[in-house]
Amino acid sequence: MRKEINKGMLTVYIAPSCTSCKKAKSWFEYHNIPYKEHNIISNPLTPEEILDILRKCDGGVEDLLSSRNRFVKDMEVNFEELPLSEAIKIISEHPQILRRPIITDEKRLHVGYNEEEIRTFLPRTVRVLEKNEARLRGAM
Repeated sequence: MRKEINKGMLTVYIAPSCTSCKKAKSWFEYHNIPYKEHNIISNPLTPEEILDILRKCDGGVEDLLSSRNRFVKDMEVNFEELPLSEAIKIISEHPQILRRPIITDEKRLHVGYNEEEIRTFLPRTVRVLEKNEARLRGAM
């Protein structure tokens, strides 16, 4: 059965032991941003979900893989030369090779935790307000 890809809401793809995932979740909770959590270890991504993520990824499969991950190193696979269907199959079978968290909504994608970069997921009105407050503080 095909899983429904969540439209209109932020999805945070995580692994339970991932420190960066915990930081991202805390950041979204602090900013009252609702999100759907998807544990990729206990509930691996479907090929459709992987393809949806890849459509938003500028650098392709390589941007999603954790090159320092021992599983990636042990595989000795050149993902740049691999057909997309084979790369998707490997990711689906071995989700631990993905960088985490993977944060996505209908249009945007961010991989990893970087507080400044995930600010793009704040509503525009909040970003403008915070920017104005920072300017005021800087002027004092």
